Amino acid sequence: MHGDGDGWSIGADGTRHWGRHGAAGLLLRAPDLDGTPMVLLQHRAAWSHQGGTWALPGGARDSHESTTHAAVREAHEEAGIDEAAVRVRGEVVTMRAESGWTYTTVVADVERPLDTVANGESTELRWVREEDVDLLPLHPGFQSAWPALRTTAVSPEAGEGAGCTVLLPDGGFGWGTGEQRVSPA
Repeated sequence: MHGDGDGWSIGADGTRHWGRHGAAGLLLRAPDLDGTPMVLLQHRAAWSHQGGTWALPGGARDSHESTTHAAVREAHEEAGIDEAAVRVRGEVVTMRAESGWTYTTVVADVERPLDTVANGESTELRWVREEDVDLLPLHPGFQSAWPALRTTAVSPEAGEGAGCTVLLPDGGFGWGTGEQRVSPA
């Protein structure tokens, strides 16, 4: 049922996490004009939890949703992202509470930085070069997850070619550089 995830998950020790069935966010990458990776970040509204910090569009997962569906839905609701343009590359649980609550970061790409439309949960949406993410005041949860989510440069043979996220064998992420090579038929 739509919206049944909204609410706090409260652990035995009283810790609270938003999302009765967990939560998910979308780490959306696009190539800048020079091919370097950019990510879409949300400047959280002052009234929200950890307001004034930068993080990913995301939120509570409903009972019927996969983490991927929840993350893409939230990015559509909070940033106006066209769901059909999103190419999901992988996902990683970036926060796990003793209560069983989890936050899953879904990693995806778009071909180019898309126009965004902020809803009331954002004061701003911005495409930020990966190398500049650490310069912003980050939400503590995103700040702790960011080192495992950022990319390293990889050859195009590792993925679909230039300008895309590649899931690496060690569970990390790479960014395809150069031109895609086509094998002779």
